[in-house]
Amino acid sequence: MGCLNLPRRMVLCASAISICICGETAVAQSGQPPQPTDPGVRPTTNSTPIPLAGLAPDELAYFEDGMARFATIEVVSGATQSQGNGLGPRFNSNQCASCHSQPYLGGSSPAQNPLLAVAALDGAANTLPWFETANGPVREARFVQSNGVYDGGVHNLFVVTGRSDVGSSCTITQPVFTPAGNPLTGQGGNSNIVFRIPTPTLGSGLIEAISDSAILANMTANAAANGQAGVHGHANAILGGNINLSANDGTITRFGWKAQNKSLLMFAGEAYNVEMGISNQLFPQERDETASCRPYNVTPEDTNNFTLAAAAGYTTSTLSDIEAFADFMRMLAPPVPTPPTPSTIAGRAQFISVGCAACHTPSFTTGAAVATGSSRSPSPALSGQTANLYSDLLVHHMGDGLADGITQGQAGPDEFRTAPLWGLGERVFFLHDGRTANLITAIEAHSSQGSEANIVVQRFNGLSPALQQDVLNFLRSL
Repeated sequence: MGCLNLPRRMVLCASAISICICGETAVAQSGQPPQPTDPGVRPTTNSTPIPLAGLAPDELAYFEDGMARFATIEVVSGATQSQGNGLGPRFNSNQCASCHSQPYLGGSSPAQNPLLAVAALDGAANTLPWFETANGPVREARFVQSNGVYDGGVHNLFVVTGRSDVGSSCTITQPVFTPAGNPLTGQGGNSNIVFRIPTPTLGSGLIEAISDSAILANMTANAAANGQAGVHGHANAILGGNINLSANDGTITRFGWKAQNKSLLMFAGEAYNVEMGISNQLFPQERDETASCRPYNVTPEDTNNFTLAAAAGYTTSTLSDIEAFADFMRMLAPPVPTPPTPSTIAGRAQFISVGCAACHTPSFTTGAAVATGSSRSPSPALSGQTANLYSDLLVHHMGDGLADGITQGQAGPDEFRTAPLWGLGERVFFLHDGRTANLITAIEAHSSQGSEANIVVQRFNGLSPALQQDVLNFLRSL
């Protein structure tokens, strides 16, 4: 039987020679060194979101409130307080948990795609797009162009037309996503459509609490050494061309695949509007204002609940959903790595030696930060903490092979934020579009014409199979 068309040191063949690979105990019965293999998704030991250690009782109450709202299933009309604020008219899913549930609430795309059920829920007349498949990742679709001009925006997968909670006069239609390509990888098909999968939100409050000065100091301190490896990242910046900076206040943006969002509140507000079609105080207009499809709710649909909260003494129910979502994400604990082994210790050393850490900075220390806004005193759970995120939070050129043609801020068509690696061991899908579930393939995809990672990937490929396996074991331990 033939081998996969992969670089020589990355090949794993099925042939007459029997090869047994089991993580760190791989043995080739032929006597040849075993070829490296992705150990696979680490078994999840916990199914419940974990709050940051050291939260005060009031902070924990807001965390738990946000967690409940994060799991709320939205409906179009007739919603009670427990059913959200009004789905659609155009949407990608009906709850935050659809996209963020691996390994538990707040994480990344689950192994089994929930959108197959969402598409036809409550009688909706949607056709499932070709790039959403049962064992593939949750994907949003962006159009590079529309009507011959640059677009770059999200085009929602589904519409509320036909649902039992919508009037019969609502007849808007889905965008056209064909021709189809490979449904699992999302590759091929309509070249005008590019995809993004959900970014995990675990530990996001610590990322938010890292000061701009710390990010810039790290970038400057490592610039010379990184340059020798071809790495020249910048923050997503408007000013000075050295970072992705907010167009509003000039500070560093850091959330999203291109570091396009400034804060967790902005991240939550945009997602509520773009992914679920729910207007809010950050994004107060509907994205589709077709009159026959929006007579159900006054906009913005999500607001602070002063009237509802009065009887409760202005507790957590006062907050809008987007503020509650942000609180939940802000106070989510970071992923917990597995205990070190000789292989993962060796793998970390090689990870640094070949240059992976040029972009994937092992850790930052957070500044002084407040968790819920209920106090002017810094929150011990967020302040002065070590965040082992393995990211410099900068954006880098990743080459033609990963380019998506989308520009956000000063992050150009082939530039992406260095993805934090904490929690990687429990993730199912990799790269911005979820094209692979194999860690080896994801590493190789970092190398293409114009990528800053080319030299680093070459160094990785130059390692012995055993050392490559150590690196893979280390990554899956995070």
